[in-house]
Amino acid sequence: MTTANINPAMLRWSRERAGIAVEKFAQKCNVTFERLQEWENGQHPLTFNQAMAFAEKAHVPFGYLFLTTPPQELLPIPDLRTLDGKAPQRPSAELIDLLKIMLMRQEWYRDYLQQQMVTPLEMSGRFTSRSSIDAIVNDMRHKLHVPIHPMRGSWENYYSDLVKRIEDMGILVMRSPYLHHHTRPFSVDEFRGFAIADDLAPIIFVNHADAPGARLFTLIHELCHIWIGQSGVSDGGASTHRHEEVLCNAVAAEFLVPADEFLPLWDRDVENWQENLAPLESHFHVSSWVLARRALTMSLIGREDYQHFIHEQKLAHQQRAKKESGGPSYFRTRKAQISVSFSRAVLSQALSGQMLLREASDLLDGIQPSKLSKFAEELGL
Repeated sequence: MTTANINPAMLRWSRERAGIAVEKFAQKCNVTFERLQEWENGQHPLTFNQAMAFAEKAHVPFGYLFLTTPPQELLPIPDLRTLDGKAPQRPSAELIDLLKIMLMRQEWYRDYLQQQMVTPLEMSGRFTSRSSIDAIVNDMRHKLHVPIHPMRGSWENYYSDLVKRIEDMGILVMRSPYLHHHTRPFSVDEFRGFAIADDLAPIIFVNHADAPGARLFTLIHELCHIWIGQSGVSDGGASTHRHEEVLCNAVAAEFLVPADEFLPLWDRDVENWQENLAPLESHFHVSSWVLARRALTMSLIGREDYQHFIHEQKLAHQQRAKKESGGPSYFRTRKAQISVSFSRAVLSQALSGQMLLREASDLLDGIQPSKLSKFAEELGL
């Protein structure tokens, strides 16, 4: 049986890049823990089939296994994340692959819009990172045609409404908790969202692995990035010192919970500061997560109180996720994850014969060509 003349060191690098422990990866490869270690230490050769399966399960191109040294993988857009005041280490395979997909979609959609003779978006890069918070917030509210805050409905309704309004403006909004499948989940500790600025086809991505209450803040944070014309991956950290991240955090906070209205409603005399959250949530129609973030930025609570509250929110979200069963249909899930505007554009081209169904499938997260017409029905086409 022909063996693959690969570099064993690249096996370990590929597995660690995928963030998978030895025991679990051995199970994926259907071999023993000891055999996998022998592969990685160069003590036992792999057949070509085994090497190809290894690369597939590690989510790397097969050719990578023949390299003498690992490639230097950098994010294709600015990395604005911080961890203890420093830039984070090597990005995950999921984040790198996700950004490649988003850039591929943006390139296709930009060409599509140019064919349709669509004019550049006026809000893209309308301001700079040196613009005032109030100027950006007021302009965003004006362009989105939204008041200071909703008068009725839940914050979930508000989130859905804002996503639709942002899409209607020409900005693509993508959302998902994983890459292609739940076996490749995104890490909230790594990133909460990102924006890819462009004058024709800007993209916002919100990491839906995050607690639901945090997504609204991320959406507006990334929208601010489009407004100032700056791409970047964000972790949404409250302790960031990057100027553009501080600005986008401040814009999101003011957009969702105006300071002049919030401060008089905050009761400093309650025994537990969290008693403020329920009445404020019904007033501003935003999540308690957003309200706690606002209280922190206005020095109404301490960082330790805030971090403890967010930790509890994360745990509660994880517990709910474990208990939930079923969910929306496959096509409804894809509709929520992939921009509706983008999906409709791709389907209109595919179903009219202007592009291959296989190409459309690749752009729409692997929806089988035979099922594209069903997805079109879900989108009302």
